[in-house]
Amino acid sequence: MRPVLLMKVFVTRRIPPEGRAALARAADCEVEQWDSDEPIPVKELERGVAGAHGLLCLLSDSVDKRILDAAGANLKVISTLSVGVDHLALDEIKKRGIRVGYTPDVLTDATAELAVSLLLTTCRRLPEAIEEVKNGGWTSWKPLWLCGYGLTQSTVGIVGLGRIGQAIARRLKPFGVQRFLYTGRQPRPEEAAEFQAEFVSTPELAAQSDFIIVACSLTPATKGLCNKDFFQKMKETAVFVNISRGDVVNQDDLYQALASGQIAAAGLDVTTPEPLPTNHPLLTLKNCVILPHIGSATHRTRNTMSMLAANNLLAGLRGEPMPSELML
Repeated sequence: MRPVLLMKVFVTRRIPPEGRAALARAADCEVEQWDSDEPIPVKELERGVAGAHGLLCLLSDSVDKRILDAAGANLKVISTLSVGVDHLALDEIKKRGIRVGYTPDVLTDATAELAVSLLLTTCRRLPEAIEEVKNGGWTSWKPLWLCGYGLTQSTVGIVGLGRIGQAIARRLKPFGVQRFLYTGRQPRPEEAAEFQAEFVSTPELAAQSDFIIVACSLTPATKGLCNKDFFQKMKETAVFVNISRGDVVNQDDLYQALASGQIAAAGLDVTTPEPLPTNHPLLTLKNCVILPHIGSATHRTRNTMSMLAANNLLAGLRGEPMPSELML
C-alpha cells in the first residue's frame, strides 16, 4: 500500500480545546500550531505556512500577498476564527482560488451581551464609581454625585441592524427604551418590525439618539464614519458605544468630542490599533471606557467558534461544503 499523503495544516495560535481536538482527530492532516497565546511574528507565520494546504488564523493575523506567496500553490483553504475578514486580502485570495471559512452567528449573543454591558457600564459611570470606593472618594451619599444616564424613555440609535445589531436591540427593549433608530446600507423593514425601529440617515441618527451603538461591518463606506461631523451632531448628553471595528471611528475626533464635553461619554470594545498604546489620550479620560476586544469572550462562544473554524478548515481541505463559507 502507498503511504497516505497528509495535508499540512498550520494554526497561528493556541485555540480553545474543542477546536483543537477536532483537528487532532483528523487522520488525513498533519497539524502544526504556533504554541502561544501571543500573536505569531510575521517571519514565523511565513515559515509555518510554507507548503501548507490549510491555514487556521485569527483576526489579528494579516494574511496578505506576502503570506500567500510564502504559503505557495498548496494552499486550498483559509479558516479564520472570526466574523470579520478585513485582515484577509480577499481579492488576492479569490484570484488564487482559495476557499475561506469564517464564524458568523455563533458569537452574536455573546457580543450583544457585551454591548449592553458596556453601554450600562459607561452610561452609569461604573468605573468611576468603583475607583471612588477604592480611593476614599466615597464620603457620604450625595444627590448629584456620579449621576449618569438611564435607558428608560430613551432613544437608542444602532448603526448596522444586522444579526448583532438586532440582538442588541432585543436585549435593550425590556429596559424601557422608547424609540429605536437604525441606519445602514438600506432599510430592513422585516428585521426592524420587532423593535418598531425607524430607518434614518446617519446624521439624523446622530442628532436624535440618546445612546448610539455601532454594530456595522468595516467597509470602505463605514471607515471613519464616526468622525468630527458625526460627533458634532450628537447631543451633549449622548453616550457612544463601538463594538464593531476600531476603524469605523476617527479616534482623534472622538477624543476631542469627549474632552470638550461635546458628548457625555464613550465605551469602546474595539480600537485602532489593538492593543491601544497605554499612553493613548483616550485612556486619560474618565468618560471613556475601553475594553480589550472581548465581545465574544465567553468559554462557550470561543469553544463554539474554534469548533466551527476547525470544521470549516477540514471540510475545505476535503472538498466538502463548509458549515460557514465566505462566498468570494
